Amino acid sequence: MMSSRQRAADFCAQFGLRFPILLAPMAGACPTSLSIAVANAGGMGACGALIMAPADIGQWVEDFRAASSGPFQVNLWIPDPPPKRDAEHEARLRAFLAQFGPAVPASAGDAPLLDFSAQCDTLIDLAPPVMSSIMGLYPPEIVARFRAKGIRWFATVTTVGEARAAQEAGADVIVAQGMEAGGHRGAFDATRAERELVGLFALLPAVVDAVSVPVVATGGIADARGIAAALTLGASAVQIGTGLLRTPEAQLHAAWADALGRTLPEDTMLTRAFSGRPGRSVANRYARAAAAPDAPAPAPYPVQRGLTATMRTDAQKASDIDRMQAWAGQAAALARNAPAGEVVRALWTEAQALLP
Repeated sequence: MMSSRQRAADFCAQFGLRFPILLAPMAGACPTSLSIAVANAGGMGACGALIMAPADIGQWVEDFRAASSGPFQVNLWIPDPPPKRDAEHEARLRAFLAQFGPAVPASAGDAPLLDFSAQCDTLIDLAPPVMSSIMGLYPPEIVARFRAKGIRWFATVTTVGEARAAQEAGADVIVAQGMEAGGHRGAFDATRAERELVGLFALLPAVVDAVSVPVVATGGIADARGIAAALTLGASAVQIGTGLLRTPEAQLHAAWADALGRTLPEDTMLTRAFSGRPGRSVANRYARAAAAPDAPAPAPYPVQRGLTATMRTDAQKASDIDRMQAWAGQAAALARNAPAGEVVRALWTEAQALLP
């Protein structure tokens, strides 16, 4: 049986890393500065491209490549079916949201999605080392085009069944995401996401046993103990999101970054109230109110994201963490307020000391 150190070393050799730490591809929270710092230190950078038009994706990749020769991944969401709209229910949601910010326009729920096919075309032309997926699997024709360009596919999963399906579809690496993860969870079926909540250290060994490709662990990992534990349980590398959001290169809103430093595991909650898709957030006043029995249920993604946009923008301007979309994993309080390159180097040095 391969040792955890050897497994990590093999993964690093395969993907051009100095240590097995990947930045999580967080949509809206992956400036090039953060990826450049992580990649130049020896890890893998990341771009969450969900809300980026093709031209913006191209600019991100150009800026990254101008400052780093290190590896990076670009992530896309696999689109959900078109949402079912309910005008009467959306009116109730707008009235509810008006308690937390300015009046919400009647058209706010008309939140358009970017053209997934155009995003894929752009990325295949740019040929990043890694394309990653969340919320499902890339179609076979896209996977074939990856292969032709030498792009590796990292598929995010939240259950063993999803992991098996991803390997069968051709994924090169499985990213096992535990329910502790901050932000959106990558469940393939949004209707089952809350019923299939699996913690990382139960999910990880089960996924490792179920697939034959390397597995990356993510969700609730923010210190050396989490890294060493994940590698011991069979991961080849770890992916860190919230744990790097307090670094200056993350350029996070100060109110959000400060909140992370004092957010205990029980101070986060899984909520659909910001986007319509389950995501783990700081349990702020709005998220708690939206979970109350008498609150209207969130609209589906991306309608809910559109409806909450006015409140979220106003909260950012006011530095009001109680209304802000403040994604946070359960290990948020472990996030270090130090330069990103320094953080990832220290994490790996400390983790090695814990490995046999």
